[in-house]
Order: sequence, then C-alpha cells, then structure tokens
Amino acid sequence: MRFGASFFMQNYSDWDRYAEKGYDRPPARADWEVYDEGVHLANLVEPLGFDSIWTVEHHFTPYTMVPNSLQFLTYMAGRTERVDFGTMVVVLPWHDPIRVAEEVAMLDVLLQGRKLTLGFGRGAGRVEFEGFRTPMGESRDRFMESLEIVRAALSKQEFSFQGEHHQIPAMSIRPQPRSEDLVDRMYCAWGSPETIPIAANAGLGALFVPQKGWEEIGQEVVTFNDLRTKRGLSKAQPIVVCWVYCSPDPDEAWDTARTYMTNYNDSALRHYEFHDADHFTQAGGYDYYAKMAGARKRVGEERVVEVFAQNQVWGTPEVCIEKLRTIRETTDAAEFVGVFTFGDLPLDKAEASMRLFASEVLPAIQADEAVSNS
Repeated sequence: MRFGASFFMQNYSDWDRYAEKGYDRPPARADWEVYDEGVHLANLVEPLGFDSIWTVEHHFTPYTMVPNSLQFLTYMAGRTERVDFGTMVVVLPWHDPIRVAEEVAMLDVLLQGRKLTLGFGRGAGRVEFEGFRTPMGESRDRFMESLEIVRAALSKQEFSFQGEHHQIPAMSIRPQPRSEDLVDRMYCAWGSPETIPIAANAGLGALFVPQKGWEEIGQEVVTFNDLRTKRGLSKAQPIVVCWVYCSPDPDEAWDTARTYMTNYNDSALRHYEFHDADHFTQAGGYDYYAKMAGARKRVGEERVVEVFAQNQVWGTPEVCIEKLRTIRETTDAAEFVGVFTFGDLPLDKAEASMRLFASEVLPAIQADEAVSNS
C-alpha cells in the first residue's frame, strides 16, 4: 500500500467573519498564512518518505481554499523530484472540460514520468454551483459529459463531441500528454451509494473519503468490483483517504484528534449547508445528501463528530498501524492518503504528527507489504 499526504488549506478561524460578511475587519489569520503552513508541510512529504502529494478543490468559503488543484500540484512538482501526485478531486461540472484536459496534459508533461492520478467528482456545495452559475441539478449529466470529453482529449490526437451541455468541433489539445495511460488512472469520489454504478459503468476507479464506517465502505468496494466484473473490467483496488493524528501519548492523541476533527466537521457543515436538507432535495439528484443532512440533525453534531473521528487514523504509532491494517484488510486499498492538518490544528502539532507517522507507522506497513509480496 502506497502512502500519500493531502493538503486542504483551511482557514477555520475566519468562518464567523465570513458568515457575518464582516469584510470591514481583518481576518484573524490571513489566507496566505494558511498557505505558508500548508506548503511547509507539503515540503516534508518527499524527505519523510511518502509516495505522493494530493489536494482538493473547493471555492468561495474558508472550508478549503484550493480553487485549482492542478495549479497547486504543478507548484509542488517543481519543488520535488520523486513523489507522484493526485487530485481528490477536480469537480468537472464547474469547469470547461477542455481547460481541464489542457492543464492535466501540461502537468503530465512537466512531471517527466512521475505519475498523476486523477480523481474527479460532481460537487455538492450550493455556494460553489451558484458562484459558477451552474445549476446544481445538472451536475450528474455535466459530470458524465465532461468525463467523456477529458478522456477523449487526453487519449486521442483529434476528437469532437456533441452533447447537451458541450458541443466541441474536431480539435486537438497541445501539449499532448507524455503518459499513454492517463485514462487508466482516473478515479471517482463519492458519498452517495447511487454513484457506485455510475463510476463502475464509466470504468473509473474508486476514491473513498470516509463518511461512513470501514465495514460499509468495504461492502461498497465489493459491490463496485462486482459491477466492473459484469462489464468485463478487472477488479480495481481503491484509494482511501483518512484524517490522521499520531502522538506518543494516547490521551493527547484522542483529545487533539477530537478537538480539531470537530472543527473540520463544523467547517464541512457550514460549507455544504447540512443544516438545510431541503436545498439538496430541491436541487435534484442529491437525495443521499438530503438524508445525511436529516440524519445529522436527528442524532446531533456531537455524535456525528464522534463517529467521524472514530473512523479516522489517530493514536499512538502502534494504534495507527493496527487501524491501517484493518483498513487495508477491509478495503484492499492500493493507496492511503493522510490528511495531517485540519481545522485549525497548530502547525507544530501537525508537523510532529506527520514526522512520527513517517518514522514509525510507514516502515511497519511497508514491512507488511514486503512480507506479503515475498
């Protein structure tokens, strides 16, 4: 199992000012300060022995401030020599798919043989769809059209497309990508079970950001691969994402994980507007999110946070190792991507956690792999 690290660039301390539209007063932390800390940690990925750097895409709120994942990865590519890269995800309905394909091809050329994994998604934030003047209810159709276009642009010298949302004359993107297998490294992230057949039938891999327990995710992997097999495709090992906090002190590990994962969850609640289940229903195609919003309201945010935290990888190195072994056995994951900084977790704590994880957890899991492959 390979190991990556993902960077979210959250400015959690600015949520109240954002909600109040209090732009006449300065933020508690400038966005650039958040970026400086994130880049500092991203610079550690390669020397600490991780395999890859990942990032997300979100817009317009303090939730995560990476409006262009490929731009951030291109910057990090210039600062590294060995690691690979991945998106989790590029939200296709918000973009001109031709521009996405061009940016992917350019980064692939600049990587000089290092691998780029492409996670795609359809998005679920109302504020983002409104900002891009795109109807949220069209997200699934726009996603499928854009996926087809990006695939064609990255695999054919010349292509064209005629759809409901995009009409593209015969054309070719330049530069052409260096890699011939980019379309084989495309994944879909989902929260809704309804997306499983869509991803499987589209020939995409699975990228899991845990919104549920690992046993349930393991069952979704089985369902997903059964659908792929019926289409004549081989089984695919998923990529899994987890929030990570590693500490030599088990009590401190739980206190810190719970505190800052609570802040992360609060940030997600605000960004996705989970307090308003109706808007998911009204948009159309987001029934699962409406149900999830209703469930959060019924059980209370405290319980939601506790369930979320329990599914993440936190604790002493020994505990983190066992949790990762369980995740690997349950999901047969090909790659684990850790989120080492979240909420407003102080930089010194995030760095100490990342270093301890790299020095004690990574070697243990890698040793497991060596034994199983021998």
